[in-house]
Amino acid sequence: MGAAEPPGLGQPDRLSEELARTRELGFVGRAAELRSFRDALAGTSASRILFVHGPGGIGKTTLLDAFSRHARGAGREPVYVDARDLECTAAAIGSAVAEQARRCGYPAGREPDVLLIDGYELLVPLDRWVREDLLAARPTTSVTVLAGREPPPASWRLDPGWRRLAQVHPLAGLDAADSDELLARFGLPRDRRTVLAGVGRGHPLVLAMLAEADRGGSAPAALTEAPDVVAQLCRLIIDDIPDAAHRAGLATCAHATRMTADLLARTVGSRAEEVWAWLGSRPYVRRGVLGLHVHDVVREIFEAEFMHRSPDAYVALHIAVRGYFLDRLADPAEPRPDRAAAEILFLHRAGPLSDRVAGLREGGILPVATAGPEDRAGILALIEEGEGAASAELARRWIAEQPGCLYRARSDTGVEGFSMQVYLPTGAALDVDDPVAVGVLAAAAERGPLRPGERINVNRFAGASGSYQQEPMLLLVNGVSCLLEWARRPAAWTFIVTVEPETYGPYFGYLGMSEMWRGPAGPPARGGGAPREAVAYGWDRRRFPAESLFEMMARRELTGEQGPPPADLVRPAPLSHTAFATEVRAALHQLARPDRLAGSALLGSALVDVTATDPAGGLARTLTGAIASLSNERNGGEHRRVLERTYVRAAPSQEAAAELLGLPFSTYRRHLARAQERLVEVLWAIEIGERGLPGAEPDRN
Repeated sequence: MGAAEPPGLGQPDRLSEELARTRELGFVGRAAELRSFRDALAGTSASRILFVHGPGGIGKTTLLDAFSRHARGAGREPVYVDARDLECTAAAIGSAVAEQARRCGYPAGREPDVLLIDGYELLVPLDRWVREDLLAARPTTSVTVLAGREPPPASWRLDPGWRRLAQVHPLAGLDAADSDELLARFGLPRDRRTVLAGVGRGHPLVLAMLAEADRGGSAPAALTEAPDVVAQLCRLIIDDIPDAAHRAGLATCAHATRMTADLLARTVGSRAEEVWAWLGSRPYVRRGVLGLHVHDVVREIFEAEFMHRSPDAYVALHIAVRGYFLDRLADPAEPRPDRAAAEILFLHRAGPLSDRVAGLREGGILPVATAGPEDRAGILALIEEGEGAASAELARRWIAEQPGCLYRARSDTGVEGFSMQVYLPTGAALDVDDPVAVGVLAAAAERGPLRPGERINVNRFAGASGSYQQEPMLLLVNGVSCLLEWARRPAAWTFIVTVEPETYGPYFGYLGMSEMWRGPAGPPARGGGAPREAVAYGWDRRRFPAESLFEMMARRELTGEQGPPPADLVRPAPLSHTAFATEVRAALHQLARPDRLAGSALLGSALVDVTATDPAGGLARTLTGAIASLSNERNGGEHRRVLERTYVRAAPSQEAAAELLGLPFSTYRRHLARAQERLVEVLWAIEIGERGLPGAEPDRN
């Protein structure tokens, strides 16, 4: 039965009967487990042992109560033993079973027909004795149920006899219908049941506590709003955590969607292997192909408790986790950059559409990859369905112009979502035939004209099967493709185009983007039909580089703040090519005294890392590094020598430099002018993103 003592055989107890009726009223679901138990009782299955396991609060004891009721209904009196009340010895267990059997009316020495043992995880040290002595001695017609937090030891699966006689049932959360029914039995109206079912995520104990809180008028809309409830749930569900390293490991596992051993090493250091083994043994932690992950509701409970208990440590963990995945995203050798990008996307805990992000995080995650020729027909069909045939034809032209522009998520049934990332100007007809391209080029020209060699990144089309841009899958494919493009390919501007601005406008504001253009999403349809309206949101990446965006989002992902980027992260307006060359030549004269570079306009350029703590020193290092890199070019050694003798290891005068180089002064001046021109070209390539800073060359494939 439950925590209360079962009644004796033939001795009716009205209070216990009422208690049983109340417990039955509060029990829903578990149809498969009940069917297995009934079959075992009836002898219609070979199973004599049922092993049910799951995290604390998932409903194991409640299920044992239900088994007790069904056993009595079949005329077989159950005996319930709770391992939490026992010492972990064979004698203690044997005595407890005999004593409970006596109380239930069994004659001395008779084995109970149905034996229910709760808290079996506490008896694992005696598992061999339980199998070979306690259970082996029970009658062939008896039924035994073992309930614990952890799966049965491997010996149950390896022994062919027990493998035939035992059935294992991992207990998952209740589905939506059962969650609703459980809350209904607590007397909650439908509107409150819908809210609380979403918060409880199918976990029976959480649902019950939320229902109780709701009856008291204090039920939260999210677990983060109920610190007292969360603290109590943590004590009930999450068993003892050995020390700070294990707590940090659990926090990491809860914060990331899938935690790998490498990520764990980033947060717990040398104890990663030990902590990994402990986490893998927890009943609320699951082991998947991509790493460890925590049961959804346990993750939310632990995160809410951690955030309330230690907000500064929570923010520090968030930054450490996202830093790990940003490093993977930027690594050209990373085999699954899309996975790293998805993990960054899933770190959005607050802000618009965070509920959709959470839904994606908890579901099966499809890989996002560059689309192949076999994907194009499905993608064009989605565009035609979402925006019309004229837009689909325009998309077909973009694919022909820039074949590598498509990303997609694909399942066994076909393309589930896609994103098209194109670059302007094309120098071809699409610059004028696509109304969005026309609008984007005009908006950029007005607010921050392109400089020589620069281009604009446009997230031109995006959608998903179903309701096109209203599907959560769109966030996954678009988010991953944007992160990959922003981190790995240069652009002066980025624009994202949507035909659902009411839904996505606040989200783009959360990303620090502004509405830049509004107009037709495509050319008029055949027959004169008007195209859908599109809105393009954008930002000048020269003034707000991707690195600064990632820094800003480390703050906003936890707060949901919206609006323009903070002023301290925004760079000055970009220099023209002429002004840039003038500033480079002026800065060369100050290389011997880097402190004098503090007033250089180049400090706001891409020649200085946005994270540099000493911008003037960073600029000096970029200039000297670029000069040194000239040796790698054909005939570049002479350029390097003349620049180093003039500015790095500077001679007292240009005349002295020419003499040290063994050149006539006029020849020296010509060489110096050509070397300066070449250095400006190299530095300009860094400025527009075609090259990385010296020593940090990015992958531009």
